[in-house]
Amino acid sequence: MNRKFTGVKVAVVQAAPVLFDREATVEKACRLIREAAAQKAQLVLFPEAFIPAYPRGLSFGMVVGSRTLEGRRTWQMVWESAVEIPSAATEALGNVVRETGVHLAMGIIERDGQFSGGTLYCTLLYFGPDGQIVGKHRKLKPTGAERLIWGEGDGSTLTVLDTELGKIGGLICWENYMPLARMAIYGKGVEIYLAPTADARETWQATLRHIACEGRCFVLGCNQFVTREMYPASLRDMIELNGRPEVICRGGSAIVSPLGEVIAGPLYDQEGILFADLDLGEIVRGKVDFDVVGHYARPDVFQLIVNEQSALPVRGK
Repeated sequence: MNRKFTGVKVAVVQAAPVLFDREATVEKACRLIREAAAQKAQLVLFPEAFIPAYPRGLSFGMVVGSRTLEGRRTWQMVWESAVEIPSAATEALGNVVRETGVHLAMGIIERDGQFSGGTLYCTLLYFGPDGQIVGKHRKLKPTGAERLIWGEGDGSTLTVLDTELGKIGGLICWENYMPLARMAIYGKGVEIYLAPTADARETWQATLRHIACEGRCFVLGCNQFVTREMYPASLRDMIELNGRPEVICRGGSAIVSPLGEVIAGPLYDQEGILFADLDLGEIVRGKVDFDVVGHYARPDVFQLIVNEQSALPVRGK
């Protein structure tokens, strides 16, 4: 295939949602998409669980062996503010994407609309420039207490999209510490690797740079900036949030080149949009000495088998 590499301008949005208010957060997201598009961004990435919010600090009244009624009501609040696909929320996002012509990757808490409706997923939702949903990735393994409130994705949503901007895909937060999951994404030829997260620690910056070097791809890391004051009044004084610092999540969004150079960010302690012009030719130049699924692989020694079938709980004939 004769391919000409061109530049791509990307935008990484570090912002706070209007916590657990789906409609207000969608409205804010639309404004930020327009802002990024006004700066000629072609791809816009939002953080993990941006709509309606990452439920940091909430225990949902769960300990081993018991659950509280108050905790169940808190979970219901999150469930009610989650996003079904499709829905009015995805339609609103699609409309602004069509208006601006960008590619969009949006972190959401997805409410299952296929079966019981009772399961939530941490999902990265992709829109093409025509405003249509073109793919999604459900987090394979929620981390820690996330497992109490989110279901697990399956191999059918290990998504890498072949677009006019290049091959776009990625993993969510600590999925990026799963070597085999990364290898599955590399194996699909990812060029712009998306890593939305809720991890604001300094160690996450090392992770972004490692993935870039390992995959010889551009890496876009994206996180929320959230303060305690942003929580709804009904949650702000819950015992789980007592003693936490005013800044609940510092951010740390960054953009990294295929050789591990930080070309934008990291951005801490504020909302903002990071921009970078990506020269996809850097990917080819980087693979002269290392191609993790090419000349640096040893398929005679190591092979990865990926099950990409949907793991449906109920199958009809």
